[in-house]
Amino acid sequence: MNNAELQALKEKYVAFGAASPNTQFADHAENAQVWDADGKRMIDFAGGIGVLNLGHRHPKVVEAVKNQLDKLMHTCQTVMPYAPYVQLAEKLCRIAPVTGENAKACMFNAGAEALENAVKIARSATGRSDVICFDGGYHGRTLMTLAMTGKVAPYKNDFGPMPGGVYRAPFPMPYYGVTEEDALRGLEMVFKADTPAKDVAAIVVEAVQGEGGFHIAPPSFLQALRKICDDNGIALIIDEVQSGFGRTGKLFASEHSNVKADIMTMAKSMADGMPISAVVGNAKMMDASGPNSLGGTYSGSPTACAAACAAIDVIEQENILEKSQALGEKLNKRFHQWQNEFAYVDNARNLGPMAAFDLVKDKDSRQPDAEKAGALTKKAKEKGLILLNCGLWGNGIRFLMPVTIEDELLEEGLSIVEESLRELG
Repeated sequence: MNNAELQALKEKYVAFGAASPNTQFADHAENAQVWDADGKRMIDFAGGIGVLNLGHRHPKVVEAVKNQLDKLMHTCQTVMPYAPYVQLAEKLCRIAPVTGENAKACMFNAGAEALENAVKIARSATGRSDVICFDGGYHGRTLMTLAMTGKVAPYKNDFGPMPGGVYRAPFPMPYYGVTEEDALRGLEMVFKADTPAKDVAAIVVEAVQGEGGFHIAPPSFLQALRKICDDNGIALIIDEVQSGFGRTGKLFASEHSNVKADIMTMAKSMADGMPISAVVGNAKMMDASGPNSLGGTYSGSPTACAAACAAIDVIEQENILEKSQALGEKLNKRFHQWQNEFAYVDNARNLGPMAAFDLVKDKDSRQPDAEKAGALTKKAKEKGLILLNCGLWGNGIRFLMPVTIEDELLEEGLSIVEESLRELG
């Protein structure tokens, strides 16, 4: 079927709230390229929203999935466990920077499920109920994670009251007038005005905000949160769903700050395209809840666990972190060239290749220009490049191409961005 035929089916049968506005349909892909149902080739700077750090269909990940399919597809881990689940748990506990002498892990299907269960674990471990998150944070689309998500449109519209016990503090965004000191004072005000520290089970923070705009938590900010949690018996949950598995030049973004989480959530590039997520934390907290209190029918499926084990091996064996660092340097250099050249490109930022810049009306007012951001992504698409915007104001342009992207494809894609910026005037 071609794009037009598939679009007709989508309009008739796919719920409006779940339907993509894109009228191209992916047919096949390889590393940083996707071909649609009409045969048009696109360079992929989105990576399924940070899912494909190792690229589309990495051979070793594909091989691991195929091998697992020949053995076992499903039993439900809680009914009859299988090797890939416990082997993945061992790998995650070895690499995740969490507190305590020992770590333990459990698997789920998506990032939102990981966050939901991280909160459950923190509540069980602390005997407390409340949760503090941050403006601009994105943690998922279930009702609990929507309450935790600090961005209204399009996620919270139309869905009524959110679960209680969730409070929000400012996230440091110096470019938009929120300093680290402002953020910490705001957190202190949450304790004074909304919920006392003794009732807070967890503080949940992204080391680099994803959907919220690729704003990077300063090391000193994460270190301050670590101390606040230690001083008050609060669990520190670090959400690495989008920033994990080599996206920032290290396995996890929090490693740049030398801060360990009590509980860490991960998903997206964990299995390079297979649906899986995990919660990893210190063993005492992870073991706080009772038997069968965590899990789900498909949680940690054999094929997804096999893919995740293979993805971790690839990261370790193929110098992915070094490639990530080099890619980040290239993006940083190019972004600052554009910032100097174009009057409306500003606030270039990156932690490794988790990189973005903002489009603004002008650099003096720093007024966000979401309309121009939309025009840029549209122009890029017309020229054969998949590019995403992000941020509270929708004016951030984020880059999530595979770390494994070939140099010539990277240059071709960046040239499309540059040409599109120039055409915007």
